[in-house]
Amino acid sequence: MNPRFIISGGGTGGHVFPAIAIANALRKTLPDAEILFVGANGRIEMDKVPQAGYPIEGLWISGLQRRLTTDNLLFPFKVASSLWRSYQIIKQFKPQVAVGVGGYASGPLLQVATMMGIPALIQEQNSYPGITNKLLAKRVQKICVAYDNLGQYFPPEKILLTGNPVRQDIVDLNATRNEALNHFKLSPNRKTLFVTGGSMGAKGLNEGIAAHLAQFKQHNIQVLWQTGKVYYNWATEKVKGYEEWIYPMPFIDRMDLAYIAADGIVSRAGGTISELCLVGKPAILMPSPNVAEDHQTANAMNLVQKNAALMVRDKQAPEHLFEAISAILFDEKQRQQLSTNIKQLAIPNAAERIAQEIIKLLPS
Repeated sequence: MNPRFIISGGGTGGHVFPAIAIANALRKTLPDAEILFVGANGRIEMDKVPQAGYPIEGLWISGLQRRLTTDNLLFPFKVASSLWRSYQIIKQFKPQVAVGVGGYASGPLLQVATMMGIPALIQEQNSYPGITNKLLAKRVQKICVAYDNLGQYFPPEKILLTGNPVRQDIVDLNATRNEALNHFKLSPNRKTLFVTGGSMGAKGLNEGIAAHLAQFKQHNIQVLWQTGKVYYNWATEKVKGYEEWIYPMPFIDRMDLAYIAADGIVSRAGGTISELCLVGKPAILMPSPNVAEDHQTANAMNLVQKNAALMVRDKQAPEHLFEAISAILFDEKQRQQLSTNIKQLAIPNAAERIAQEIIKLLPS
């Protein structure tokens, strides 16, 4: 019988792309492995996972909102539906190991899998764990983490510091800077700032960038700006008159080339941090204020305290973001310090480490 693995979670690119990296690492070690993903209907994983060549099943599940909404009223029904659907999927697929990467779908799937006696592993990508992984921690055999000092949240004997999995093209980064600039039709004679609010985009980060368009032009800075699909039309309106310097894009498939082209990066502070560590470019982190337990601020502070990145909050961006951008683009001493320090935090083989731990859970 071929080894069978089920991988659950998603909701954002920060969950999905690490999950795909883990699946690829499993396939590399066990070419005959059968791998099934389980995600949340309507979320990014339902597109990206099939594009990566893996089958996926969807659950009717979403997170709780911080205000009274129809989704919140439906939440108990969604949980019940997802638990039942998870049971059906597991009975049919018969996985030997279940893996959770965080996000809406991992809770119901791993709850059912562990109740059915299937060994399980979760991967926590943040320095402050989400409620789903906290609840699952007592049920699973292994917990792979990307930050130290998580023993206060998880049983210490289950924790393994493996780092966050990163897409292979970002681990390799084998194009030249000129090739990267040419791909995006950028000038080789300007400082290049790469801005990303993640696959969905980020309102506060985007507004912070839009507040400084005149200064980008004045200082001859070109901005490659992943806006997210929701904010793309808004951004294209904002940059009218600045098209020579500002290049908004709804989504960037070739993130490896965007990183190579960049002299500095402005980013949210979720799973992207692991990519930034590998890339080793000076970065400004703008933690999302809209995430559970403010975990992105904890992620960002982990780097700031090591002088490995700068941090600017959304509400500070209209006044202070350009000052930080100037530092990461033009202050050579600070650029070098930030680049050196962030590189020291990189763990390039995280996906392989996690895959090995998953394989250890296979029944002998």
